Amino acid sequence: MADAGLPSGWEVRHSNSKNLPYFFNASSKESRWEPPEGTDVDKIKVYMAQNTRKPDGKIHAAHLLVKHRDSRRPGSWKEPTITRTKEEAIEILKGHERRIQSGEISLGDLAQTESDCSSARKNGDLGIFGKGEMQKEFEEVAFALEPGQVSGVVDTASGVHLIQR
Repeated sequence: MADAGLPSGWEVRHSNSKNLPYFFNASSKESRWEPPEGTDVDKIKVYMAQNTRKPDGKIHAAHLLVKHRDSRRPGSWKEPTITRTKEEAIEILKGHERRIQSGEISLGDLAQTESDCSSARKNGDLGIFGKGEMQKEFEEVAFALEPGQVSGVVDTASGVHLIQR
């Protein structure tokens, strides 16, 4: 079994009733939907992308969104009114991209504090989706990524994104 990044004793199982993966500790018999404390977020994302059942033609992705004043909805959980320019948003996102590429921090960890999307509370996780469910520019890049890969800057009506499949 590939390294899922889980703490000792934990494994990924599949719920037949909910058709979703869950986490199980064989020694304590504890089961949970969220990864246990001490899980390596980057490793579990890659593992889940490569090993969980998804309906045909669907992928699992996360993102980090930086909005700007010309975004479709220029406000977020962090800032009620966003006034930065698109160019400033791109520069901010490029700084995040450098930190992720250097290994300093994962996209998920950075999304928690820096993403303007409400998915920040879930490490930027957008769940499983198929073609036609996301904005075209976002979808084209997300579907072209390999599991675990992080995109460069992606521009949509919502703002600018980094996407991790």
